[in-house]
Amino acid sequence: MPRLLRLCLLISLLYNPFSAKGQMGNATVGARGVSLGGAAVTLPDVWALSNNPAGIAALKSLELGAYAHNRFSIKELTTVGLLAVYPTAKYGTIGVEVQRFGGELYNEQRLGIGLAHQLGVVRLGLKADLLQVRVKEWGSRKAVALSMGLQSDLLPKLTFGAHIYNLNQAKLAQFEDERVPTVMKIGLSYQAATKVLLVLEAEKELAFPVAVKGGVEYRVMPALGLRTGFNTGTRSGTAGVDIKFKQFQVAYALGAQNQLGMSNYLSIGYKLEKEKRP
Repeated sequence: MPRLLRLCLLISLLYNPFSAKGQMGNATVGARGVSLGGAAVTLPDVWALSNNPAGIAALKSLELGAYAHNRFSIKELTTVGLLAVYPTAKYGTIGVEVQRFGGELYNEQRLGIGLAHQLGVVRLGLKADLLQVRVKEWGSRKAVALSMGLQSDLLPKLTFGAHIYNLNQAKLAQFEDERVPTVMKIGLSYQAATKVLLVLEAEKELAFPVAVKGGVEYRVMPALGLRTGFNTGTRSGTAGVDIKFKQFQVAYALGAQNQLGMSNYLSIGYKLEKEKRP
């Protein structure tokens, strides 16, 4: 991508010093969800702590996750994060997430704590994120964003998911009533075959039109999965692969956008207990 276009993209990010962009809009976390076009609201995995906290209620043991996302090969558009999810017998499933986005001039930090419960075929989750936006020579702002999510197994092979991020419409600055984006997601996933999962999702950020996201996951074998997806909001296509080795899962996703170029996503998950083979 030409340097001028990269520079314009970065300037647009920094134009309003406390604008709620970057990762503040609840971008999909984890290479699995990213490679499905970002349609992750129905997925019950460790990454659900960020994508839809209800999903962590399905986890049966301690799980850890680490991820790194780089957009358009621009160093300043890199996100890194760590997650830990632990199911308890008394309090439900608890999760903690730390995340950093940006570079020296502009960066965002997030500390999130989530709690989820399984109630029959329904999973409910809540999360609070302490957010900080910092701009060099301008200082920083902090806000707390509250989120809630739901997942339900409507049929043995059909799952429904819904998530509202920043339902309290947290404010970052008084200037132009600058707020953290409020994002609503709703979606379905369908296990079309033993090895095939279909996902479809609609996302609405208050200031933007509805975006439709979807994808297909195919498990070549238990240890190897392939995925592809689309996102009308970003006008991008995605593809990805994951490999499972003992208690580890390593996933990679590639995103392509005609005007801006390629983005790379890598995530590593770890389960304390080994999965039982079917």
